Amino acid sequence: MEITFLGTGTSQGVPVIGCRCAVCRSVDYRDKRLRVSVHVQVQGKSIVIDSGPDFRQQALREQIDHLDALVFTHEHKDHTGGLDDIRAYNFRQQQDMPLHAEPRVLAQLKQEYAYIFAEHKYPGIPQVQLHPILSDQDVFQVEGIDFQPIRALHYKLPVLGFRVGNFTYVTDANYLGPEALEQMRGSEVIVLNALRHEKHISHFTLQEAVAILEDLAPARAYLTHISHQLGRHRDVEAQLPAFIRLAYDGLRVTV
Repeated sequence: MEITFLGTGTSQGVPVIGCRCAVCRSVDYRDKRLRVSVHVQVQGKSIVIDSGPDFRQQALREQIDHLDALVFTHEHKDHTGGLDDIRAYNFRQQQDMPLHAEPRVLAQLKQEYAYIFAEHKYPGIPQVQLHPILSDQDVFQVEGIDFQPIRALHYKLPVLGFRVGNFTYVTDANYLGPEALEQMRGSEVIVLNALRHEKHISHFTLQEAVAILEDLAPARAYLTHISHQLGRHRDVEAQLPAFIRLAYDGLRVTV
């Protein structure tokens, strides 16, 4: 399995528009963070988790010429704002794009992308197949690949992370219950969000994320959904335990 980090930034991305902080002015490519997303290549399948507003740019950069399915963690715009760009795959592959998400998230997509679901469709709009994730406990399949949902909270909003084999991905969370932690335990690689140092209403801080990862003790861990408030990549990573690294856009990890 190969994981590519398409984006590792928070909802505003890094640099932030109009900001002149040291991170936003950094020339280190690892401090340039598009909205959060990952590309999972496993058993010959190409699957993207979350298609944010930067999806087109990310797909071009990583040369994702084929896409089998999209899976959504939740409905916030920084995770769904690039849905229209699947049209290129519709045209290229001559088939509808499977979308996997909880019913609440699919309902939000129908509202925000009403033209996709209109009775009388405009020519050339995205073509999709909806696949509801009906349980946050039961394994479901994406193109024949087993996905274990991991229930988390993003403030009061229920969101999903996913475990695929020995890879677990959780973003936009500030709470993981005992059952979710046990579902994650034993993963070879865990990706977890770490927004900044200061307490936040809906995201783990760096210290909170590190504490969770030290308890779960995967062989490798990567932090994502990073804001400019966390600090420069090189400075923050130098302070982390050896098995925890900061993810960056374009990073590829083999599991």
